[in-house]
Amino acid sequence: MTIHKEGYKTIALSTIIFGIINVLSFYFLSYSLPLLSWLIFFGTLGLLIFLISFFRLPKRELTIQDNAIIAPADGKVVVIEEVQADEYFTDRRMQVSIFMSPLNVHVNRNPVAGEVVYSEYHKGKYLVAWHPKSSTENERHSVVFRKNGKEILVKQIAGALAKRICNYLQPGQQVKQTDEMGFIKFGSRVDLLLPLDAKILVNIGDKPKGGVTVIATW
Repeated sequence: MTIHKEGYKTIALSTIIFGIINVLSFYFLSYSLPLLSWLIFFGTLGLLIFLISFFRLPKRELTIQDNAIIAPADGKVVVIEEVQADEYFTDRRMQVSIFMSPLNVHVNRNPVAGEVVYSEYHKGKYLVAWHPKSSTENERHSVVFRKNGKEILVKQIAGALAKRICNYLQPGQQVKQTDEMGFIKFGSRVDLLLPLDAKILVNIGDKPKGGVTVIATW
């Protein structure tokens, strides 16, 4: 397991803050209030370990399959339904939504190989990621992939805690399946808008792994 590049600055700054807090705590409190000093140490250590874990990048055997749409993120499937597309597409689509808790791996991966034909960032609110309106009202970044004349849209959606969406893709770019497409910091959601004839292979409540689990075939 390694640490994702998006975490380097955050972890470095958090480690410095952890050191300063505990140096001051032990200097001023360890003699008169030793229990409080130790509580501060273990509390801040737990937060630092959580931050390091959040930016983890585990080694995996990634799934490369020509007719498959691979999970772009870790998490839990919370929506599978037919919807009217509200961005880029004008037709109806199958939406599959994956909720990412702060405990999940937060790197996002390309669900298919092909050409990036659309990549657009949208400012917005920070509703909880499972809120029905988060897909259209929250801060988000949408990307459309085209392969063999077929297209899918992937939305990276910020949640109540997420304040930064990172996306590495540009229109016209040729990408490989399961390569990194971006990262969302601190709890979020990823929506896929698929053609109606795509065969969905997951169910509500399933816990896919990004880059590994086959969400659908087409």
